[in-house]
Amino acid sequence: MTHYLDFEKPLAEIEGKASELRAMAEKNEEMKVEDEAAALDRKADALLRDLYGKLTPWRKCQVARHPDRPHCKDYIEALFTEYTPLAGDRGFADDHAVMGGLARFDDQPVMVIGHEKGNDTQSRIERNFGMARPEGYRKAIRLMDMADRFGLPVITLVDTPGAYPGKGAEERGQSEAIARSTEKCLQIGVPLVSVIIGEGGSGGAVAFATANRIAMLEHSVYSVISPEGCASILWKDAEKMREAAEALRLTAQDLLKLGVADRVVPEPLGGAHRDRDSTIASVGAAISAMLGEMEGKKPKALVKARRDKYLALGRPRAVAGLRAQPVGFRSQTMAVAGTSPRL
Repeated sequence: MTHYLDFEKPLAEIEGKASELRAMAEKNEEMKVEDEAAALDRKADALLRDLYGKLTPWRKCQVARHPDRPHCKDYIEALFTEYTPLAGDRGFADDHAVMGGLARFDDQPVMVIGHEKGNDTQSRIERNFGMARPEGYRKAIRLMDMADRFGLPVITLVDTPGAYPGKGAEERGQSEAIARSTEKCLQIGVPLVSVIIGEGGSGGAVAFATANRIAMLEHSVYSVISPEGCASILWKDAEKMREAAEALRLTAQDLLKLGVADRVVPEPLGGAHRDRDSTIASVGAAISAMLGEMEGKKPKALVKARRDKYLALGRPRAVAGLRAQPVGFRSQTMAVAGTSPRL
């Protein structure tokens, strides 16, 4: 059954009517409904183009969270061969919100790591809705270390609302684990490419996505906090999430302009969930292209390029459609927010 988002309700009515007509015709062969059903299909297609031609940042958040979008497990099964999962952090437990292991991509040995949200109630609970605990990030560190030791490119697939904020996770060092994972991303001397396939939430995403190259699906989002969380802090009202989504500049298109993302991967009309195979193929092509850009580069050059990429973010520079900020802007704004400008 198709899952429709709130803003897609008019579309649901039209497509539902077309389906009803065809179902009636199957039961009664004398009914001639194809012309009427085809007219409804054309109307639905026009409405779909209209809706997705002017998606607001908040609506993009909704599409990024669509339960039927392909998840990490789907990409691994379709794009990688000889996948051998590696479990556990060798310190506490195996976190099912993070999956990863050795595999082949285009017949090249690689290490693949990603957040997995699950696709039904049982698997979502088992995967903790893609929210990793410290042991998940420590597992990722272990896998990145192994990849670095054997000279294997690392591919990460990011799809998380953020790291799990539970009491046990905090007791076991959640923030330290995220920081260590981010640090490991910056240290490994092999190509590291990341794809934001849905949500890229806060440090939970940064810990996997501090990469040489970042691709984002067209309707994916990547931000320091969720729109609801931002609205709760700034306006004490989570219902202002639409305004927060606008202010956060979390869309793939915004982040490409800001230099955070390196490429935007087009999605089928109506979002990745409407044509999963096409979306997965497009992501595979993007990964292949990004790995090709780093082919033959020495470990020191890869580490330096990755470090330089992130040190350059936030520096005054000309960005299309944006005005460069003065040198003191970062310190001034952080002082207003009551935080230290030191890294």
